[in-house]
Amino acid sequence: MDDLIQAGAIGLLESAQRFDPSHGASFATYASIRIRGAMLDELRRYDWSPRSTRRKIREMSEVIRKIEGETGREASEADVAAGMGMSSEDYRNLLQDSVSFSVFSWDALLEQRGDSIGGAAEEHDDPEHHVEAGAFSEYLASVIETLPPREQMVLALYYDQECNLKEIGQILGVSESRVCQIHGQILARMRSRLDPEMIPKGAIPA
Repeated sequence: MDDLIQAGAIGLLESAQRFDPSHGASFATYASIRIRGAMLDELRRYDWSPRSTRRKIREMSEVIRKIEGETGREASEADVAAGMGMSSEDYRNLLQDSVSFSVFSWDALLEQRGDSIGGAAEEHDDPEHHVEAGAFSEYLASVIETLPPREQMVLALYYDQECNLKEIGQILGVSESRVCQIHGQILARMRSRLDPEMIPKGAIPA
């Protein structure tokens, strides 16, 4: 936590040094982007995820995309586990790992287009960026609407209502670890449905 706070403070100082009000953006908007980028860079320094885990997480989304494309229905955990040749227990462990990995998952989508958080920070004060980011927000909302109702509920509780895993578990009648697994399944399903080409250049999905 102390390292993250320090990284954010450095991002704030750099914002003060580089901010140009003539571009039309507020300092708060510009600084928040640079601070977030600095903190994500710090998190990446401590990224524990081995390449094998990253590969399996990508494979999970690919299997979900394939199953849903072939069957025309939502891919269940059992479907995906079978498609990956994994036991249910190993698959659920992977789901939990994927949540820990999720800090980097949205940035990975940007890297597919040759963008990066650090390199794009100065571009966020461009009015064109805000138009593109708004369009992406609408696209992201449309993808969320395609999720099963239960998964939409978990997203709303976690990101909109800011409930913790224990609180969500009480609402759903399941354990905290199960909520974490459901969250991982949601992230995998969204990765399988998001089109990287729809992400505007320089946008940083939350």
